[in-house]
Amino acid sequence: MWGTAVVVACGFLVALEIAARRYGEPGPITNQVKALVFAPKAGPLYGGLALMMVVLTWRQRFLAAGVALGIDAVLLPVRWAVDARMTEGHPFGTGALWVMLGTAVIAVTRRTGGERALLLKGVGLGLLLVAARKTGDTWLLITAKTHPTVLDQYVATADHALGNPSWLAGRIVEATDPFSTLILQLVYAQLAVAAVVVAFHQLRNVAVEGRFPRHHLVRTFLLIGLLGPGIYMIFPVVGPVFAYGPGASGTGGPEWAAANLWPHTPLPVSTPLPMTYDGITPRNCMPSLHTAWAVAIFVHTRGAPRLLRYAGTFWLVATLAATLGFGYHYGVDLVAGVVFALTVEAALRVHDRGWDRPGVWLVAYGTAVFAALLVSYRYLPMEMAAHPELSGPLLILLMGSVIYGYVRTAGPRGRTLDGPAPTEGTRPSPATAR
Repeated sequence: MWGTAVVVACGFLVALEIAARRYGEPGPITNQVKALVFAPKAGPLYGGLALMMVVLTWRQRFLAAGVALGIDAVLLPVRWAVDARMTEGHPFGTGALWVMLGTAVIAVTRRTGGERALLLKGVGLGLLLVAARKTGDTWLLITAKTHPTVLDQYVATADHALGNPSWLAGRIVEATDPFSTLILQLVYAQLAVAAVVVAFHQLRNVAVEGRFPRHHLVRTFLLIGLLGPGIYMIFPVVGPVFAYGPGASGTGGPEWAAANLWPHTPLPVSTPLPMTYDGITPRNCMPSLHTAWAVAIFVHTRGAPRLLRYAGTFWLVATLAATLGFGYHYGVDLVAGVVFALTVEAALRVHDRGWDRPGVWLVAYGTAVFAALLVSYRYLPMEMAAHPELSGPLLILLMGSVIYGYVRTAGPRGRTLDGPAPTEGTRPSPATAR
């Protein structure tokens, strides 16, 4: 399984590198190689190192962290001395990447058998997290370059079924600025950090047991990130702050918006049409992957200690508030994101336990609901806006039915997960178990 994952990941990275070069931009491989020397762009390099360290003893963890910080401490004055440009880069992160690659070299040259396999799995886990960020950046560029028109008018019209919650949330965030803005920006930007904390807790015993648990948060996180962007290509949407507002993060603007309405002017109901948008802003709204990832964090903290459970709940609520309050998503995006996340999570859990009939029905039902949501947003937005008293509760009912099915079938108390969690890997070697 691990070998297949490596081959598929490498092939995908090469394909994205070629696609990015077609548009005159460096791809994920080029950006990652540059990070070995130049100031790296924002990304979870130290998060990847933290995940890799689950296969190390505590002594080895302190050593790896110290070496990584030492490398960055040495490179920082060197970059300043040669006046290296760090406009888009960060002063720290290169050391973490060097340590992960160095651990892979040690595993191949100095370790054998189960200990080598465990170290390589840890390195692969850390590098997958890093590569996912680089891959995501490239994929978002491709969504903007390949889709000159977006479907925001359709989604915004369908969002009348829920009362256009992004408009209300935007006004609330604006009224409570700067406190709400600072908190929500932190939560929204540091979602990967929260995921690493939860994953590290789930994988804390890997070094002692010498094997990974069959299912953990990183698997769900990566699969959501792999499947979600493909839907962006089918349903390109930029979000209310772009399509109906001033834009954000240096892209978009009133000249591209259908009208400058968000968040103070109520959105009128009118016949939706595809609209042209700039070639820079990612078409990354449908579904809301931030919502999907936050749901995954929430689900994976249910069996954790109380502090992590509270943190998982807070991160979910704050992420939903940020996605709406900053105008990055419509309400119907969030509904689709919840259904998408639980369907992916259920598929992984059911696969691990065996594809019994309740599990198969749950995954099939979640997939059907998600498809029905996309079809209704695209082809029935006027009907949804004309009858919000019917379409709004129906959307919530569909989402709630998937949540109920997940809790009954694939959740911690569901039939599919009865019994101890299976694991994979090798038994601990004496060196690893120390």
